Amino acid sequence: MGPARRSVPRALRLLGGLTVPLLLLLLLCPPAAQGDCGLPPEVPNALPTLKDSDVKSFPQGSTVTYKCNKGFIKVPGRPDSTVCLSSNQWSEVAEFCNRSCDVPPRLRFASLKKSFSKHNYFPEGFIVGYDCRPGYNRDHSLSENITCLPNFTWSKPDEFCKRKSCPSPGNIPNGHISITTDILYGATIYFSCNTGYRLVGATSSFCALGDQGVVWSDPLPECKENSQTTKDKPGVQKSPMVNVPATQSTAVAPRTTTPFHATSPQKERGTASVTERYKNEGAMII
Repeated sequence: MGPARRSVPRALRLLGGLTVPLLLLLLLCPPAAQGDCGLPPEVPNALPTLKDSDVKSFPQGSTVTYKCNKGFIKVPGRPDSTVCLSSNQWSEVAEFCNRSCDVPPRLRFASLKKSFSKHNYFPEGFIVGYDCRPGYNRDHSLSENITCLPNFTWSKPDEFCKRKSCPSPGNIPNGHISITTDILYGATIYFSCNTGYRLVGATSSFCALGDQGVVWSDPLPECKENSQTTKDKPGVQKSPMVNVPATQSTAVAPRTTTPFHATSPQKERGTASVTERYKNEGAMII
């Protein structure tokens, strides 16, 4: 097998993105001329970013940059390009593409430490740490770190930050406070009044962030007594109420007449005094 045929697989790997006519032209070209480096070297897990105009020749001083294959990340600090030297040889390019975990997961209760915020390369065994978000307290019995595992996924984080608690809401006179879950950060409580009272204020309150820790979003409402209203019975017409001065009686009992033959003790005494009066009058006439 001739040199041209042996170079076919390598050329196809390096120039896989080129059109077929250009590939044929390149393969049929004579060996590199004086002052030309020829095809750039292979780099593990990467391909050179070449334009159609670049494949004809690579004179001294030419630079070829590589791009990592899908699933690989550039190792920070390692060069990703090669230069055609005066010796008609390419400068050495060390392996600079490696497998990496994705960006660390975003946690509801914690945020990635600032020292890792600009990283984009997380090789196997790499460890990142988190800080608790506002509204949460650190649980020091649990680890705040996660690790890039051999299968390039992150280890499962512990819930190392716990929600802070709002103050006890207290009580509402003539009303109720409904706590459906708890009084921790993010919880909502609801207010209601007893029968005969109406609610004045918010119907609920949310445990939210405050200047210092967590606080209730709304104060407790009031339960005020409803205005008393009298309902008329069907078919009965009420007479209007009349204002009566405080010195007068508000009601006068009807006067009753008792016959002289009444048998109650009080009425008998009344009859005797009337008879005695008539006797006296009769004695005076005589």
